[in-house]
Amino acid sequence: MEEELVNRAGISYRSIPAAGVHGVGLRALPGNIAKLTRGVIASRRILREFKPDVLFYTGGFVAAPMAVAARNIPTVLYVPDIEPGLALKFLSRFADVVTVSASDSKKYFSRPERVILSGYPLRSDLSNWSREKAFSRFGLDASLPTLLITGGSKGARSINMAALKHLKELLDVAQIIHITGSLDWTVVEKASQELPGHLQPRYHAMPYSHEMGAALAAADLVVSRAGASSLGEYPFFGLPAILVPYPYAWRYQKVNADFLAERNAAIVLRDELLEDKLPSMIKDLLLNKHKLEAMRAAMKALSHPNAADMIASQLVKLAGAQPL
Repeated sequence: MEEELVNRAGISYRSIPAAGVHGVGLRALPGNIAKLTRGVIASRRILREFKPDVLFYTGGFVAAPMAVAARNIPTVLYVPDIEPGLALKFLSRFADVVTVSASDSKKYFSRPERVILSGYPLRSDLSNWSREKAFSRFGLDASLPTLLITGGSKGARSINMAALKHLKELLDVAQIIHITGSLDWTVVEKASQELPGHLQPRYHAMPYSHEMGAALAAADLVVSRAGASSLGEYPFFGLPAILVPYPYAWRYQKVNADFLAERNAAIVLRDELLEDKLPSMIKDLLLNKHKLEAMRAAMKALSHPNAADMIASQLVKLAGAQPL
């Protein structure tokens, strides 16, 4: 995925052999270690050719070979989720500066003096969308509250299915932007076509949106997983959230969701309670303007709109270059 995105942006891309070693079976372990060794050799070759002044890591086991090969080069590490995974903890040993999305991340590092709160860096195009412009983009009704339901690029099946089960009930109180992901799109599209005629204009479903800023700007409330982007995008738009952490992985999403909930910016809903609790929770919030406004203010207070600039300034500083 990264290779395709980087090449599309017109930036030179070089791949490095890498593989995870934590949690793999004994049969796979020797092969993965061999890949990492080849990755270190490839990384050294790239370093000799490219001669970087500074390195920037954003995590993942793919960065481990480069970290080993580049021990003497200044390094900035960015940690998107509040709790770092094993790869990020490993990379932090090589980092001169660790930048984090939220202050709670500092407790996970043995040398907190190297940790800088930058916030979550955002795409610049998100600021292009006002609420009015977003309403025009989707053809929304300004007299109705707007609910955004999203599960990321692949979607979140349990969220999608809970929304479909109660779709008519929810459309009675709100208009909905539903970004489904590709896996459930056929089912969602069929449900959309079967809605009563008076409700169809209120339901705006799509498998993927290239204009996520418009959806976020238009919404009064979002229902989603609690990936790292929720720590940056929702605060930027002051968007109250019902967060449903993905239950079949390590606890990163739960830690993210709890961080926002403890600050009264979001409500956490366990995945197994979605179908029973989601509709009443949505209606209670959308019909309680004072509660929703308090959550909006709390979420907005967590925004770090200059996060990308702050990370860039650390890279420039370590590289010994003049400020941009």
